[in-house]
Amino acid sequence: MLFTYDRYHHTAYSQVAAEVTGRIGTQYNNVEYYFHLKKTNDSLVKANEQLYNRLRENYEIPDTINRVAIDSLLYDSIKTARKYIYMQAKVTRNSVSQPNNYIIVHRGMLQGIHSDMGVIGINNAVIGTVMEVSDNYSVIMSLLHQQSNVSARLKKNGETGTIVWDGKDPHLLSLKDINKTAKISQGDTVITSTFSEKFPAGLLIGFVKDIVVDKSSSTYTVRVIPGANFETLQYAYIIDNLQKQEPQQLLKKVTTR
Repeated sequence: MLFTYDRYHHTAYSQVAAEVTGRIGTQYNNVEYYFHLKKTNDSLVKANEQLYNRLRENYEIPDTINRVAIDSLLYDSIKTARKYIYMQAKVTRNSVSQPNNYIIVHRGMLQGIHSDMGVIGINNAVIGTVMEVSDNYSVIMSLLHQQSNVSARLKKNGETGTIVWDGKDPHLLSLKDINKTAKISQGDTVITSTFSEKFPAGLLIGFVKDIVVDKSSSTYTVRVIPGANFETLQYAYIIDNLQKQEPQQLLKKVTTR
């Protein structure tokens, strides 16, 4: 009765009630937003998968004429021209502190995965190679593995080498076999080379930190900061090279003669 018939008390009560209701509503919205983050992340990952698969770099058609106008090619209508397919997968297990680290993703043979596929993170940076596959899961050899090696090059000058890991610092990779005549600067970008069967050329691997000089060698060892953050991996994209078998079979014919 006091709040209903007394204008002053009614106004005061309404202000307090509105503030309390507003605070409760804000907390509710925050909680609701938190639980919607997973759905939002899943949607973004699937959208990125579609965008990756539309990249022009995923298509490679044999050169059958003297001149090809690239911009006029109807890539989607030429099925034989497609070279790479990207498939998204959720990371279910990951390690960074072991001498040999592995990543497990929830996508396997039944979803089109097989061994020896390249794997990148959501920021387009290389994270490893598929090693073993079951029906619904795949084990990936991380770049942070002492047996891992990926053909790489310096984006600025085209010098090629091999990315390896020494099993120590998860924040540093090594780019081996770079000629000492190469001009290298801190911050230079390291990308995948054209020699890789698992990865399209030009994918991010990392950035130059410094150079290890060995006077007894004619090549540099370049220390590289990985482009991927291995400690926060949640999703990955697995890359299938649809044209991988043909050059392998051709080379096998030559070497078995």
